Amino acid sequence: MKKSVTAASALLAASMALAACNSNNDSESSPSASSSASAAPSASAPASASASTAAVTNENFPTVHFDLASTRHVPYSEITKENVGDLGIVWSQDFKKLDPSIPNGNQDFTVVVDGVLYATTSKNHVFAFNAVTGEQLWHWAPDQEMLDNMKNLYIIANRGVAVAEGKVFMLTLDNRLVSIDAKTGQTVKIVKISDAVEGATVENGYYETAAPIYYNGNIYIGSSGGDNGVRGFEMAYKASDLTPAWDAPFWTVPPKGQDWLKNNKFNGGGTVWMPASVDEETGILYMGTGNPAPDMYGEDRPGANPYTDSVVALDSKTGKLVWAQQLVSHDLWDYDAPMSPMIIKAKINGAERKVVVEGGKSGEWFAFDAATGEPIYKNVQFIKKIDHPKPTPEGVLISPGVYGGQNYAPETYDPDSNYVLIPGVESPNLVKGYEGKKEEVTAFGTTLGETPPDIKPYGTVTAIDMNTGKIAYQYDTDHEMRGGFTSTATGLAFYGELNGKVRALDIKAGKIVWEFQLPGDNVMSAPSIFTQNGKEYIAFTSGGTKPQIYVFALGGDKTQGQSADEKVEGGVDHSAK
Repeated sequence: MKKSVTAASALLAASMALAACNSNNDSESSPSASSSASAAPSASAPASASASTAAVTNENFPTVHFDLASTRHVPYSEITKENVGDLGIVWSQDFKKLDPSIPNGNQDFTVVVDGVLYATTSKNHVFAFNAVTGEQLWHWAPDQEMLDNMKNLYIIANRGVAVAEGKVFMLTLDNRLVSIDAKTGQTVKIVKISDAVEGATVENGYYETAAPIYYNGNIYIGSSGGDNGVRGFEMAYKASDLTPAWDAPFWTVPPKGQDWLKNNKFNGGGTVWMPASVDEETGILYMGTGNPAPDMYGEDRPGANPYTDSVVALDSKTGKLVWAQQLVSHDLWDYDAPMSPMIIKAKINGAERKVVVEGGKSGEWFAFDAATGEPIYKNVQFIKKIDHPKPTPEGVLISPGVYGGQNYAPETYDPDSNYVLIPGVESPNLVKGYEGKKEEVTAFGTTLGETPPDIKPYGTVTAIDMNTGKIAYQYDTDHEMRGGFTSTATGLAFYGELNGKVRALDIKAGKIVWEFQLPGDNVMSAPSIFTQNGKEYIAFTSGGTKPQIYVFALGGDKTQGQSADEKVEGGVDHSAK
């Protein structure tokens, strides 16, 4: 995918001209967004065009994980270990000020294309901003029908969009695929996923939180809802008109009533709830799959429950299986392998090799040959304690827990050090197994008990040396690693934590070299990094009660926010935890 573009953009020039009259750091200075959701999906008007045609050179962050291989490693080099301390905020936006109807929380991975930053919020709002000034270009809001369909959903996050062919593509919580005009924010087309994927409705337990992926004219999607016992799938659509690009979905589990799904109605799972990755050299698509259902009751789903908790490789043109490798067999602990698999060319035992790597909620990490699926490194433990006895009615403590290990937070690969960085979560849970009649089993088949009060969740940063498959270093973080990494050509990796603090890591040394306390709440996604006219920018989103976006650059405002958490990261004694 092309990452460097030289373009004359009237739209961009117009928004830059508007910015000259406004303060970059004042989110209220932007043009007002459309108000609350209207009767139909709508967009506020974009900035008017200008006669200026000054050439602008952009280096993009064109998809949610930067490249289709999901490496999250950018080739940009303006920000270094020596000058990183000069980073400050150049603009920010408060989503609730732009639209008071926007709910709490944010897990969006922003995309930047040709000087425009695309961001989403919970409940499927989409914004387009001038990437270097923060001027709002347009705002797409869900219609009332969509909002009504979402009202009973517990999870309402959205993790991003795909931008291609002049359109912005998004999956909605009520299981629709939307295309939006990238310049105007007007709806181009909306299709119901259930038209091509049988049964994919809210009523049947499905919902959509993931960002779609664009590759070679197609949009690739998975789904959420594995814990509800739905049947997981991956599907492809033509970006041109949103018609199916595959003859049928690739189903990760058998039809209900067949094979290991022949008993309980809640059996299923194996959903693909994070974006797939694509090897552009071979056209192979790789996806990580979720747990089988019921989550922690396995009596009615005998065997390994294949393609759940797995890395699955498909032919991107046809959706046919190439290979699959399971990370956890017959999962009883909600140990998804949700992260987008990362495709890298790394030095392994002294020789370059193309591999696919994946960490799971189990706390173990794997590397497979990209072409064949042959295991190279297996069951590499990156969590300090792994203990998962079979759930009992009395309750058992499992580690790293149902929210632990590597959740959806993405890894990054630094080719200079040959290190993969893994974001870890140490969050043990007490789980209670099911007792009663089999026909009464629910989707979960269990309940979460009260975790002992002396257990305090925290996180880890782990560097894996790809040459050996061994841990090069590991350090603790004060909060669970829910956001993930983006690395640069200068050996830095940027990430955020749940206290709203963002940091830069010297990858080779394993040392924090910069930190900044955001005024907003928790950071639950990895940053996007892009350039314009050679200047490098870093975009973070924050969630909690203050969903916002912040863009950093050298020379920006260094005024930091306040956090109730004053703990210091790096070398902290977590033995009490």
